[in-house]
Amino acid sequence: MATIGLDRLYYAPITEGANGNETYGTPLMLAKAISAELSIELAEATLYADDGAVEVVKEFQSGTLTLSVDGIGRTVAAALTGATVDSKGVLISSSEDVGMPVAVGFRAKKANGKYRYFWLYRVKFGIPPTNLETKSDSITFSTPSIEGTVLRRNKADSRGQHPWKAEVNEDDASVLPATINAWYTSVYEPAYTP
Repeated sequence: MATIGLDRLYYAPITEGANGNETYGTPLMLAKAISAELSIELAEATLYADDGAVEVVKEFQSGTLTLSVDGIGRTVAAALTGATVDSKGVLISSSEDVGMPVAVGFRAKKANGKYRYFWLYRVKFGIPPTNLETKSDSITFSTPSIEGTVLRRNKADSRGQHPWKAEVNEDDASVLPATINAWYTSVYEPAYTP
């Protein structure tokens, strides 16, 4: 079903254990969302035999998430890019900054009024560009965007796989209301029936 909206953009800090497995912190509001564009890169291989393709494998390799938001505050900018806020409250960016990966969650309103919810398990953001424009005869908003690389998470789920995204439609009859109600209290962990 088509979507007609986007809101509730959150991020959750990631702490990595000695084995590299992620532990997610409490989700925090990232900004007010204007747009989110997710593009995916696949690793592909085709096996040819008897003069034709007999096997095709397509696997998730990475993705790119481009967020357009109303503003990126200094606390969020520091968390996403590795910049620091000095003792006078000024955001300082240095060439040595290394942003830590975060999980990113948001929801998209569907045409029927229900929502599709997302968590991207591991996103590493770069430094956002700065676009400024002088005021002219008409008012033009300049809004920031930030781009991140979407990766699979290191932590394997109970099936031994490494998810990169969780997605659910709240109007799916098999989805419990508790799943939707808890979506922003913590990063969703996959649960499989044995």
